[in-house]
Amino acid sequence: MKHSLLTSLLAFLLFTSTSAQADIGKQEAVSIAQQVFPGRVLAVKQAEADTGPVYRVKTLSAAGDVHIVVIDATSGKVISKQ
Repeated sequence: MKHSLLTSLLAFLLFTSTSAQADIGKQEAVSIAQQVFPGRVLAVKQAEADTGPVYRVKTLSAAGDVHIVVIDATSGKVISKQ
């Protein structure tokens, strides 16, 4: 009984510490992407990359160019931009 309670407690702490990291959210991902490529947002998708969760933000510039910015959903760091 003690072992199962301890295991459950450790699993809970691991889960909450992982999910308590700074997840930036969709709106912040949009703001970051628009700083890289200003324009209208066409789509925002959350996905799983090899490095962890990411946001893919697709924007349309005033000149008509479509850009995709991939942002780390935990740190807010721009991973790639096209």
